[in-house]
Amino acid sequence: MSVDTYSTAAVAATQLPQVTEPRNAGMPLDLNWVLSAQANTSAIERRAASLPARRSVKKAHQAAWLLKAVTCIDLTTLSGDDTARRVGRLCAKARQPVAASVLDALGMPPITTGAVCVYHEMIAPAVDALRGTGIPVAAVSTGFPAGLSPLPLRIAEIEQSVAAGAAEIDIVISRRHVLEGNWQALYDEMRIFRAACGDAHVKAILATGELGSLRNVARASLVCMMAGADFIKTSTGKESVNATLPVTLVMIRAIRDFYDRTGYRVGYKPAGGISKAKDAITYLALIKEELGDRWLQPDLFRFGASSLLNDIERQLEHHVSGNYSAAYRHPTS
Repeated sequence: MSVDTYSTAAVAATQLPQVTEPRNAGMPLDLNWVLSAQANTSAIERRAASLPARRSVKKAHQAAWLLKAVTCIDLTTLSGDDTARRVGRLCAKARQPVAASVLDALGMPPITTGAVCVYHEMIAPAVDALRGTGIPVAAVSTGFPAGLSPLPLRIAEIEQSVAAGAAEIDIVISRRHVLEGNWQALYDEMRIFRAACGDAHVKAILATGELGSLRNVARASLVCMMAGADFIKTSTGKESVNATLPVTLVMIRAIRDFYDRTGYRVGYKPAGGISKAKDAITYLALIKEELGDRWLQPDLFRFGASSLLNDIERQLEHHVSGNYSAAYRHPTS
């Protein structure tokens, strides 16, 4: 992909609500399928380690991949000191994530990020700031990040966030169900959350750094998809270990397996710790190799990130001008 072949139509079709895929309706829990899922850790780690060295793109091709990455970012603020003004600035950045002068130099039309992700209390200002843009608001929910509040409260939180205007809900699963091998409980919980979301798309956060093994990651991925998850997501960003390439490989191969068996395409969202432009390209290359080009659109792939956009902007400006700008020139909020 190069900048001059990155068409206007491709950019225009990047956001929900231009989704054309049928939603994952889910299926009955198939324990035989779940328990047959295994993970060869050493092979997975070798494959993941080889990717950054083998997939290096330069010049116009690099700029094109970075522009693609921008359209797949869930621009996120999940801080205790969030305010309506901060969220408003974040939304302004989502509407114009890359300077117009840089886009003009690249021959590109305007682009936006894939979504803006906030806590429930910040949904209203985000919805107001993004009105008419087509950029969806995503809300973290279900006792984020631990997911240990009472189930009725977690359900009510989803329903209130949907009522407030969130088009996407990022829920957290109960990790204990995975660690105890209680797949029926995880499935039932996920089905309840899916129903509470209604028309809003649901992203199931697995908190992979707390699941104990790659095999558990594979099995939890399958169970959440069987229960109707529209996306599966690595992390809350609050764990000690967040998105990694080995975890990504396991999760997207589960997505591929689910698609092969059911015909439903489920999205993928790595979150936490992805802050460098070169890392974004590595993740996109892995998605392209394992799932194909269809998954390189924001209705099926997102980065959960806050600082990633800053580094992408710096790289794009360097491509255009030959100089790196100071990081403070690219604030997100």
